Amino acid sequence: MKLTLRAVIAIAIAAVLLVPSAVLGAEILPPEKTAFQLGHLNSTAHLLGFVAAEEGFFKEEGLDVTLTQFASAGELVAGLEAGKLDAAFIGSVPTITNQANGHVITVFGGAMTNGHGYVLKTEFVPEGFKEGDITALKGRNVASVKNSVQDLELLVLIDSAGLEIGEGEDQVNIVYFDSQKDAFNALAGNQIDAASVYSPYASIAKAAGHTVVYYCNEIELFENQPCCRQVAPSAALDELPNTYAAFERALIRAYKFSQESREETIADVGKYITIEPEAIEYEVYGGHAQSHPDPDRKATVSLKEYTVEFGYTGGVDYDITALYDVDVYRLAVEQVNAAYPDDPIYQGLLERYAASN
Repeated sequence: MKLTLRAVIAIAIAAVLLVPSAVLGAEILPPEKTAFQLGHLNSTAHLLGFVAAEEGFFKEEGLDVTLTQFASAGELVAGLEAGKLDAAFIGSVPTITNQANGHVITVFGGAMTNGHGYVLKTEFVPEGFKEGDITALKGRNVASVKNSVQDLELLVLIDSAGLEIGEGEDQVNIVYFDSQKDAFNALAGNQIDAASVYSPYASIAKAAGHTVVYYCNEIELFENQPCCRQVAPSAALDELPNTYAAFERALIRAYKFSQESREETIADVGKYITIEPEAIEYEVYGGHAQSHPDPDRKATVSLKEYTVEFGYTGGVDYDITALYDVDVYRLAVEQVNAAYPDDPIYQGLLERYAASN
């Protein structure tokens, strides 16, 4: 009888260890596959993936996740379509333009809200300038990235201020680059006066002595602007629902960790984004961006209207909700709440989901 009791206890312990800690008490199914490829950019905004990997949340959810950095949204989309990536953090605007042009990719979660803007060489800052004044870019050569949310915001602000695009003294001359890194690096030359930025380039620019023209979160028009989204091949979400639910649970747990463990989060991000810890802290906790897993479907649908209006999709409009799967996140956040019914952060995620999707 004693041996039988020990055997029962051993079996019970083994069963518990096989269930991810985030979902104890919730009804889940194991991932259909464990090897998972995640693509990201050189951005502190993608910290949910970094934290989930470094703190072991992916492993605890039954996934063996490999993170790979790419240079642009185009490369990430190509990786998804070639089967080299299972998911990627991709900017909202390039995601929308690719969907509009027939790429069968689906948004299933969020990664970053706000966190981008423009910087100007301080020598060109006009007298009396106040942050947020887009007219500071008049007569300047501005490096931007076509098919990006930063560029869309710039076009919207130029239009709202009654300015024109061109090479005159009262116009804004936009010079396009293939990636944010290339656009920012162009500031080192004499031909570019200002450039778009997203994290971590804003802090790098300030450290180099440049002046922030605006952060998008400071512009009422761009409040809660969805930037990078979690994107996957549409067919994969249908074929591997438990795998993506496990992935999402790990990111949800990473979000909670980032809210409660600042120093550890900064250290985790520093293993993927090679800038000073102080710069990481500024980008992550400085109030201009938020790394958040919620899909924010309502805000992204609104952004799609701007994207079509300003010509990014070549006049093509489409039903974005057909390529927006919020059920993966809903299931995951419900499972985590079932495991931790009294946790205020997880409860807040559930409430935000109801309001934002």
